[in-house]
Amino acid sequence: MLDHLIITVSDFAASREFYEKALAPLEYQVVMHMDDAAGFGVMDKPDFFIKQGEGVNPPIHIAFTSRDRETVDAFHAAALAAGGTDNGPPGLRADYHPNYYGAFIIDPDGHNIEAVCHRPL
Repeated sequence: MLDHLIITVSDFAASREFYEKALAPLEYQVVMHMDDAAGFGVMDKPDFFIKQGEGVNPPIHIAFTSRDRETVDAFHAAALAAGGTDNGPPGLRADYHPNYYGAFIIDPDGHNIEAVCHRPL
């Protein structure tokens, strides 16, 4: 089990703003802040960090668990409104498994960010 993940971003301020808005439907918020880094998490436990640096190349894929399909939809809408690029609208991905409901967004550094719910309706 992972405890936390850190990615470098090319524009910390822009990425922090993007992730604050995009992850809000998943109840993620900044729970730790340093001058050039921020830790996002639920309640007081950060598990996803961004920090200023050279962007990661090639871009990576990060998937966040969602409690339900409506929250996947809300993530997708929030991430688009925050400036993300659609990389797959909310929907079932039955080729993964029958209840895989996900949505994909490209973040400001080109990373594929996903929200996914594995629960049946």
